Amino acid sequence: MQDGGWRRAWEGAGRQLRDAGRGLGRSLADLILPPLAHDSPEATAAAGLTPDAWSRIRFLEAPVCDGCGAAFEFDGGAFAETRCAACLAQPYLFQRARAACIYDDHSRRLILRFKHGDQQQFASLFARWIGRAAADLIQEADAVVPVPLHPLRLLSRRFNQAAEIARPLARHARLDYLPDALVRTSHTASQGGKSRRGRRLNVRKAFAATEAGRRRIKGRRILLIDDVLTTGATGEACARALIEAGARSVDLAVIARVRNARELTM
Repeated sequence: MQDGGWRRAWEGAGRQLRDAGRGLGRSLADLILPPLAHDSPEATAAAGLTPDAWSRIRFLEAPVCDGCGAAFEFDGGAFAETRCAACLAQPYLFQRARAACIYDDHSRRLILRFKHGDQQQFASLFARWIGRAAADLIQEADAVVPVPLHPLRLLSRRFNQAAEIARPLARHARLDYLPDALVRTSHTASQGGKSRRGRRLNVRKAFAATEAGRRRIKGRRILLIDDVLTTGATGEACARALIEAGARSVDLAVIARVRNARELTM
């Protein structure tokens, strides 16, 4: 065997031993200090949700609309439309969307604990959920961009929930992570309680690409990360800013989406 072959074999064996050592270390640590569920002080086999909380989450499975991520009522087979009637009639500015689950009382409780309860242990869990739901989008993406917060809101909340999810997602997928590609240029009012049209007007010009972001966005396929898709207004406003900055395409991935986003009051 050539010297290079011996070296590769030796390095490969070394990596296997190191991986095995880390796995053994984790196993021993779990025996001494079992991981706790994110939603309770109950010990679990692996850090995550308790079985009861897990069973209540309504995960979205294929088939879903390629444009907004909404679940289709049934699988129409090979000749079925890939987009819902609403997306065919009025497409979003982002090209495609995926959501890990339905936004209801159960998922909402977990997301609010993460978003407003400063429980950042949920970030890696939600990143894994999105990684599964948006696997096809991730495979075609060049870079990951989180929806930004306005500095005043970031100061009060102390962290950007979209960025905390996007970072481990990008790292695991080995994609460029661009946390500063977009900025929120205006401190808009909360979207809560607004109609679909009101939401769109509220954030229409709220985002812009930074100068450094433009250089890293141009000609690339961007995966935009947010927590919840309600009407899609925030995703559209960000997509507009990214496309104007030269992005080749923009897809959106979120933890959860409301069941009938298009049916909200116009």
